[in-house]
Amino acid sequence: MMLELRNIYKDYIQGREKVHVLKNVNFQMSEGEYVAIMGPSGSGKSTLMNIIGCLDKTTSGQFILDGKDISKCSENELSEIRLHKIGFVFQSFHLLPRQTALANVEMPLNYAKVSKKDRRERAFYALERVGLADRINHRPNQLSGGQMQRVAIARAIVNRPKLLLADEPTGALDSKSGAAIMDLFQSLNREGVSVLMITHDAEIAHHARRIVTIRDGILQERR
Repeated sequence: MMLELRNIYKDYIQGREKVHVLKNVNFQMSEGEYVAIMGPSGSGKSTLMNIIGCLDKTTSGQFILDGKDISKCSENELSEIRLHKIGFVFQSFHLLPRQTALANVEMPLNYAKVSKKDRRERAFYALERVGLADRINHRPNQLSGGQMQRVAIARAIVNRPKLLLADEPTGALDSKSGAAIMDLFQSLNREGVSVLMITHDAEIAHHARRIVTIRDGILQERR
């Protein structure tokens, strides 16, 4: 099992009130799966994504990622996990505006201290995989929204992560560009990339092979 959540609770304090955001969440995902977690705004899906992405900690429960108990990891270990095991794709692309597509994709490899030659080769290959081999020297303002999201996906996969974590990946795109991104996710998944997508859109969720819903902090498998 690549990823397992056991009896996860997440609470926040708002003023004097304790808000229960996640309630006894249990979830498993095997390597190579393509899963969508679908829920409306305020359902707890972003909190769940932050926990799975090692950006936030649980109040209680156990989170196992690739055989490692995340609750026992130091901040440095969590940084290493985020760098090497998880690729992030967000609704807003988070590209550096003055850098080329190639330089944006190279960024995680800089942090991983990969040599310049290997950085270039791996970044080019990642852009080639997402269909942008002819746009490597373009800056974000020279690219369409769909192309910018492809650059962001190339950056997410360049470190060969165990898990591609996508938060509303088509939210800022028109329907045609969004459909192209969904085709790309399916293609990457067929090549062996594990994809976990968070969305409020049922049409987008149905591109995944498995759908889980979250409402009021409670997770349910759709049959």
